[in-house]
Amino acid sequence: MSLNVMTQKSLSLFAAVGGWRTVAEGSASRVLFLIAYLVSDQVSTSALVAVGGVMVFAVARVFTDRKYWQAAVGLVVVGVSALLAGSTGRAVDFYLPTVLWQAAGGAVFLVSVLVRWPVIGLAVGAARGERFGWRRDPARRRLYQVCTAVFLAKYVIAAMVLVPLYLAGKVTPLGIAATLLGGSPALGVCVYLCWRILRAQADPTNAAPAVIGSNR
Repeated sequence: MSLNVMTQKSLSLFAAVGGWRTVAEGSASRVLFLIAYLVSDQVSTSALVAVGGVMVFAVARVFTDRKYWQAAVGLVVVGVSALLAGSTGRAVDFYLPTVLWQAAGGAVFLVSVLVRWPVIGLAVGAARGERFGWRRDPARRRLYQVCTAVFLAKYVIAAMVLVPLYLAGKVTPLGIAATLLGGSPALGVCVYLCWRILRAQADPTNAAPAVIGSNR
């Protein structure tokens, strides 16, 4: 899943989420760890199961799409999570990177809104090859501010849910919440909402969206 899909003329919620494969890959480590932990009650064993599952997806990604960097990133992320949980012996620490990522993401999006350099504007501008041209258009700048605020709300909600669960040591609800709020499902919803905002504002008659597809 990429923010670049917001430049497309048509987009479904399913495509915004990234499809079943993206959802499966993004959720595999969290789901496998939780299931293995509930069955075995062993942190190290559960971490190994999660790593093994992600390795399967990584190998499939490399052989089918030749996307080595995506496979590498997935392995690094689950590796860090597994090392944290294995070193502390606390199952909730497997989800600590997700918790921290939500807090960090919220901070980045908040700062971008405050300084009026919205992340969504930067992403869409780069995807269209116009770089910072959108900043000369007040209407588009406001739209990108609104879209960035949508993502900011997602990160804030995720942090407000995940941090208390982590601090309380609630493994099961933390694993479920981390899967839903910290992965592609929630991000995909944000991407789709932003695409709808840009399209509706650009062209209420359902023609090709000028804000998204024009080259200024």
